Amino acid sequence: MRYESQKIAAWYWYGALLVFALQVTFGLIGGIVYVLPNFLSELLPFHSIRMLHTNALIVWLLLGFFGAAYYLIPEESEREIYSEKLAYIQLAIFMLGGVSAVVGYLFGVTASHGRSYLEQPLWIKFGIIVAALIFLFNISMTVLQGRKTAITNILLLGLWGIAIFFLFSLYNPANLVLDKMYWWYVVHLWVEGVWELVMASILAFLMMKMTGVDREVVEKWVYVIAATALFTGVLGTGHHYYWIGTPSYWQWIGSIFSSLEVVPFFAMVVFCFTMVWKGRRDHPNKAALLWSLGCSVLAFFGAGVWGFLHTLHGVNYYTHGTQVTAAHGHLAFFGAYVCLNLAIMSYAFPHLKNRAPYNQVLNMASFWLLSSGVTFMTVTLTFAGVVQTHLERVNGMSYMDAQSQLGFFYLMRLGAGIVTVVGALLFIYAVLVPRTKEAISPASAATAPAE
Repeated sequence: MRYESQKIAAWYWYGALLVFALQVTFGLIGGIVYVLPNFLSELLPFHSIRMLHTNALIVWLLLGFFGAAYYLIPEESEREIYSEKLAYIQLAIFMLGGVSAVVGYLFGVTASHGRSYLEQPLWIKFGIIVAALIFLFNISMTVLQGRKTAITNILLLGLWGIAIFFLFSLYNPANLVLDKMYWWYVVHLWVEGVWELVMASILAFLMMKMTGVDREVVEKWVYVIAATALFTGVLGTGHHYYWIGTPSYWQWIGSIFSSLEVVPFFAMVVFCFTMVWKGRRDHPNKAALLWSLGCSVLAFFGAGVWGFLHTLHGVNYYTHGTQVTAAHGHLAFFGAYVCLNLAIMSYAFPHLKNRAPYNQVLNMASFWLLSSGVTFMTVTLTFAGVVQTHLERVNGMSYMDAQSQLGFFYLMRLGAGIVTVVGALLFIYAVLVPRTKEAISPASAATAPAE
């Protein structure tokens, strides 16, 4: 660890991993409910389980992004974080808001059941905004007073975008069309816009550190990826406007530009594998490299390929709101952002703890378990969605009658969920529990990136 303030990242990641464990647990409970509909129906209704599962996902991914920023910005800016105290105050506010939201969901305290991911009461939203402002001030001052690089520029643009677009969550118009438009300003422009900038910058940092490729080469790639992500992501929002009452031209804008959203994800695959192929460094942390490469590949398939499968309006007319959407969502979130956070954690924790990369076999095993579980879940939900689409949208069968025909798919999805939870717990153990108590050996230090 080169800068003392990098240790802030560890505390954010401890919180992230805790919420990660809760998120996959609630996901597993939700999978059980699909197979056994009355499971916990009185104690914990399904809509509460779903809110906890989806909101926990967003919370821990954001905590991971915050931690990544506090880890890599000191190295890129070549100076300590502007204020460690502000960083810990921000963490306390954000965790308090997250815990309060979870407790509120358990007792039915929400702002709206109809705005997925944004059900937090207004006062919690304001707390999130305060935490975001503290964060942005802290990292912006660090970058402004230090060295500026393409990685910090793209990362700052993405993080500022996350905060700015979240402001639309405060506006909840009575008109349903306007409500959905502003809701997608947050949800879509996060995950298919500014979050991709965060992804590109963190992957660029990891590739530069682990492969030894020159910074100039990495920066050219990251600017191209960021530009295509914004160009396709902003106008690609139109694929959510097909059936909510907006003008018909959105069908063409959404179809064309959302089809092009596969381009930045494919570019990330080419970028990562090209960097490894051209790299001249045999980095000792094979687990972090595996997560980084897996991130690019699974993001391409989950966000790119599975997104393209039902993004054209002629197809989406039949498939929207079915399990096809759930299949795309699971693999896209996992590939693009879960793997990203687990990659930077796998890379950084050995340096934060001053140990050689440890439990790498278990870490890599967790990658294959998690990836296999989520991939099988995605394939299962895809088949379930195709059957559901035919039964409901072609044959005209009612929703509940169609659901009764999908039990076998939901049973397989539950099995995949169990594998996923085991993989998540194995990762947490592998990345936090040291195999030995030795510090980084001279041999490992010689091949590791200069900190």
